[in-house]
Amino acid sequence: MKKYELIAPCHFGLEAVLKREIIDLGYDVSEVCDGRVSFWGDEEAVCRANVFLRTANRILIKIGSFHGESFEELFQGTRNLPWEEYLPADAKFWVTKASSIKSKLHSLPDIQSLMKKAMVERLKEVYHVEWFSEAGESFPVRVFLMKDEVTVGLDTTGDPLHKRGYRKLTPKAPIAETLAAAMILLTPWNKDRILVDPFCGSGTIPIEAAMMAANMAPGMNRSFTARNWNHLIGKRNWSDTLEEARELVDLSVETDIQGYDIDEKMISIARENAKLAGVDKLIHFQRRDVADLHHAKKYGFIITNPPYGERLELLPSLYRTLGERFRELDSWSLYLISAYERTEAEIGRKADKNRKLYNGMVKTYYYQFLGPRPPRREPGNEQRNEQRNKQ
Repeated sequence: MKKYELIAPCHFGLEAVLKREIIDLGYDVSEVCDGRVSFWGDEEAVCRANVFLRTANRILIKIGSFHGESFEELFQGTRNLPWEEYLPADAKFWVTKASSIKSKLHSLPDIQSLMKKAMVERLKEVYHVEWFSEAGESFPVRVFLMKDEVTVGLDTTGDPLHKRGYRKLTPKAPIAETLAAAMILLTPWNKDRILVDPFCGSGTIPIEAAMMAANMAPGMNRSFTARNWNHLIGKRNWSDTLEEARELVDLSVETDIQGYDIDEKMISIARENAKLAGVDKLIHFQRRDVADLHHAKKYGFIITNPPYGERLELLPSLYRTLGERFRELDSWSLYLISAYERTEAEIGRKADKNRKLYNGMVKTYYYQFLGPRPPRREPGNEQRNEQRNKQ
C-alpha cells in the first residue's frame, strides 16, 4: 500500500489530545503545529482515522508543500504538485478552504482561484485535454499558508468529523462533538466513574461519554467523501474498518452518566439525540436546575459547558450556585469550559489547571477543579467481597 502523510486539523489547544489519539491508533506522528497534527499512514489509515478519531476535524492527504511569497510562486508551486496521482480526468475539484497566517499572501478568494487555475494547467498537460467536464467524484482541496509556507491537502472527510450523524436537533450555540470529546479525554474519567453534566443542552457531552464507555467509534454511522475514491482507497479498506468498529462496540457496559437541564424541551432533544446515537440506555437525562445538583456517590465528575455568551447579568448567580453545589459534592472534580472572565471568582476557588481552547471562534478556558483520587483497590478485595456475599 502507498504511504501518505496525513493531516488532521483540530481545535486550537487540542493538538496534544489529538496526537495521543493518533499514537494510540497505531500511527507515527510527523509534525505537530497550531491547529493540526500530521502523521504517516496508508490507505487503511485514511479510513481508520476518519472513523475512530474523536478530536480531529477532518483528515487530509497531503499533496505537497512549498514556499510562496508571491502569486507567481503560489501558481508555480501548485502547478508542480503531482495532481494526476490523485485526480482522475473527470474529477470535480476545487479549493474549498484556504487559511493564511503571518503570510504575505492573504486574499483567500484570490488564493483559491489562482490555485484552481494552476491545477487545471497541470492536468491539461497530463490528460491532453483543454476542458474538464468535472462530472465525476468530488475532490475538495484545502490549503494552509503559515509564514509563507504553503501546505496543500486533499480532503477525504467532507462534512467535518464533529458531524457524527446523531445530533439532528441542537440549541442555538451547541458545543462541537469533537470539543466535547476532548473535554472528556482531558480528564481521568472512565466508564466506572459517575459523570454529570448539569447544563447538558442537546446532550453532547453525555452522549460522547457514553460512546466512549461503549467503545463506539464516532464516525461509524456517517459517510465520507473518500469512500468513492476507489482508485486511491479500495472499498475493502472501508468495509474492514467499519467491521472493526462494529465488533468493538459493547452496549452491555454499565454506566452512570447523567445530563440535566432546566429546559424540558432541551431534555427531550437530548434524549432523541442519544437514541439516534444508539446510547440512550446508557444515559439518564432529567429536567433539573443546577441549584438541585447533588449526588450520594463519591469521586464523581462534573464536565460541562455552562452559559457564558448571553444575558451576562445572570452569570454571577449561575456560576456562584454551581460553585456552592460543587463544594457540597464530597470528593468530586469539576471541569468546565467558559469565556466568562469571573468563572473562578464566582465558583469560589482558583482552578488547579486551566487550558486555553477555542470554541468555534470564541476564546475560552477549560477550568479544571480537581478532587481527590479514589483509593486504590487492593488485589483480592473483589474476590473476598464476593465470598462474603455468598455466605
